[in-house]
Amino acid sequence: MEEDPDAYRILKLRAEILELGSAIRQLQREGLDDAAAQLLIARKRARLDHLVKSDPAGVQPDILGGQRS
Repeated sequence: MEEDPDAYRILKLRAEILELGSAIRQLQREGLDDAAAQLLIARKRARLDHLVKSDPAGVQPDILGGQRS
């Protein structure tokens, strides 16, 4: 059985968003500028939202797992 490429992209984006969230928290703890990471995470969230909304398989709307910063 062949995997859905959109489902793979969604899972990959979700992992990248979680990783970026962790990096942002670490930057904030160290008092460093996190603007670039914040911009990147916002773009990835927008891409994820677009993929989830256009997925005909009906991926769960809670794909972000409530992990917004």
